Amino acid sequence: MPVVAIRELVEGRARAAREAGRTLAVATTRAKNEALGLMARGVEEEMVTILEANRVDVERARDQGHSRAFLDRLTLTERRIADVALGIRQVAALPDPVGATVRMERRPNGMEVGRVRAPIGVIGFIYESRPNVTADAAALCVKSGNAVVLRGGREALESNTVIAAILARGLEKAGLPAEAIGFIDVADREAVEVLLGLDRYVDLIVPRGGEAFIRMVAERATMPVLKHDKGLCHVFVDAGADLGIATEIALNAKAQRPSVCNAMETLLVHADIAAEFLPRAGARFRDAGVELRGCPRTRAVLPWAVPATDEDWATEYLDLVLAVRVVEGLDAAIAHIRAYGSGLAEAIVTQDYDRARRFVAEVDASCVLVNASTRLCDGHQFGMGAELGISTAKIHARGPIGVEELTTTKFVVLGSGQLRE
Repeated sequence: MPVVAIRELVEGRARAAREAGRTLAVATTRAKNEALGLMARGVEEEMVTILEANRVDVERARDQGHSRAFLDRLTLTERRIADVALGIRQVAALPDPVGATVRMERRPNGMEVGRVRAPIGVIGFIYESRPNVTADAAALCVKSGNAVVLRGGREALESNTVIAAILARGLEKAGLPAEAIGFIDVADREAVEVLLGLDRYVDLIVPRGGEAFIRMVAERATMPVLKHDKGLCHVFVDAGADLGIATEIALNAKAQRPSVCNAMETLLVHADIAAEFLPRAGARFRDAGVELRGCPRTRAVLPWAVPATDEDWATEYLDLVLAVRVVEGLDAAIAHIRAYGSGLAEAIVTQDYDRARRFVAEVDASCVLVNASTRLCDGHQFGMGAELGISTAKIHARGPIGVEELTTTKFVVLGSGQLRE
């Protein structure tokens, strides 16, 4: 498609979303929930159509030689589509954040000053290979009163086009403008470039993808960016930890679904329990098909592990590969996480209350877990229904991005004739 045509298409979708967003911003909770119900029903009723479109995407990606982890993120199944519909309904069941009073106080002159939650406006969501997030993003934006402009990766173009059309029809059936869910069905990278320059229509960009992609968006966007950065997550098994619990947490964090951002990429083990813990955990990892890349002290216990390099500590594998490092204690574990962590999710397995408190206080991440798997850092698991991503930024939202994180606040002043003196 010619560059001029791409620019016109993207700008047209963003402009339409801006207009539609004004209606959605003042829609009642009942109207939004009705739309979400129709969106969920549409996904279920059109499951065969979605699966066929996804089959085309997956076959093309397989022919192009994409990795097993990539194909897993791309693939939809009947179960995953059912989960998409469930996620939409869970969003509908959440409290509506729009119009909620955050705080209200009376000033000495009698006027009342409050903060009230309001939609951000138009969200630009740029994401890569997981088509299920199309529905998550649309549902969260509808519930929070925001219009959304979606631009998925070229690898999922067929799937995303079908899903976005189904969701827009659900809005329309509920009497809300279909243009509030805008989808850019152009694979050309120029579409992203155009969208990133449309700050007059788009209020916030949320990118979700690889590290280089996130960096590019952050550098070129003319509007604020809420980054879903890479997930280089750690689990530290402390001395005195319950080794049974530690083994199960580590196995779940790595192998339950290794292709996602909250999967563990490096296991840190206290030197005092390495000789006892590593054979036990190593056997479970080997049974699960996980390749271990260990430091020299790890390989002294598990000689079958591949020697780790400095690059391994900084790698987000998104696959059944795990770096393992034996450390002297909590200080060394925290130092390693500070050097290599991406700020998404970090976990400690310990029975020592003071060390748990230190870990929580000193580890800088959007989610810090004690005696729990990093895989639990997730909007669904936190009762948020769904998530637009997991923000590793510190402003304006951090961690899983749900409906409340997609609102801002405005001051509301209630007076009775007060003047400034």
